[in-house]
Amino acid sequence: PLSLCGPVVTIRKFSLRPFTPRDLVDIGSLTAPMMEFLGACVRAKANVIVSGGTGAGKTSLLGALSSFVPPDERLITIEDAAELRLPQPHVISLEARPPNVEGAGEVTVRALVRNALRMRPDRIIVGEVRGGEALDMLQAMNTGHEGSLSTAHANSPRDLVSRLETMALMSGVELPASHVREQIAGALDLIVHMTRMPDGNRVVARISAVEGLRGGSVVLEDIFAWRRSPQPGFEATGTMPSVLRMLAERDERVDPRIFTLRPDGQFDGRPGDPDEPERLVTGWPGNARRFGSLLE
Repeated sequence: PLSLCGPVVTIRKFSLRPFTPRDLVDIGSLTAPMMEFLGACVRAKANVIVSGGTGAGKTSLLGALSSFVPPDERLITIEDAAELRLPQPHVISLEARPPNVEGAGEVTVRALVRNALRMRPDRIIVGEVRGGEALDMLQAMNTGHEGSLSTAHANSPRDLVSRLETMALMSGVELPASHVREQIAGALDLIVHMTRMPDGNRVVARISAVEGLRGGSVVLEDIFAWRRSPQPGFEATGTMPSVLRMLAERDERVDPRIFTLRPDGQFDGRPGDPDEPERLVTGWPGNARRFGSLLE
């Protein structure tokens, strides 16, 4: 009776084998240096949110990034409908539950986030932030629960910041908007924005660093971006994000040349070995970690 054209069935089908980081590099969703940078950030316990529209590939990228988590860590995943399949041996998967026909028995994502904090997690991975649980997750990130990962619907990294602010205010807790912005600026390290292209391909359109507050607004600095012209491809903006300090402190270093990546797959500057840039772009699992760092 709800569909005027008759019965409607929507099938959300997942592959038997989840996407790996190399799979996403091979299909062109991002480059190997970009993935190596994200992997180093995950290993260093940076807080990362993947944003994008419906069907942009957020969950696939979240699963791939989660594979960088060391196997000795205790992970707790929280989802509306369980989709993540993680390879680590110590994973606790929690799933929200809708109310029954009598309106009882509901368990929300927000309730699961709150309970997960009491389960001694090394990492909390929320499949998607949609409502008031955003505030609980931000507070968890700001109180020692590092390395949290999640996704959210948004049209851009800037739009994600606005949506997080709105969702946090949906929690029912009376907080000034300025305080919520402080929570966002203090909690998040990176925003990875996914886009579904007109031809159906999914690409990482932007990797943005959260660089604190300025004039009451959250400061975002693009690190990598997809450029459509004059030559389609991924390009580094030249920004050296502050998250590099965290990587250096935790012995997760990347070659600074990746921050000069051009859409043609080459790098600005003159590396010592002319073959190294090509290996840096196409090699796996990330030759960039072999090179020196400006942070040394």
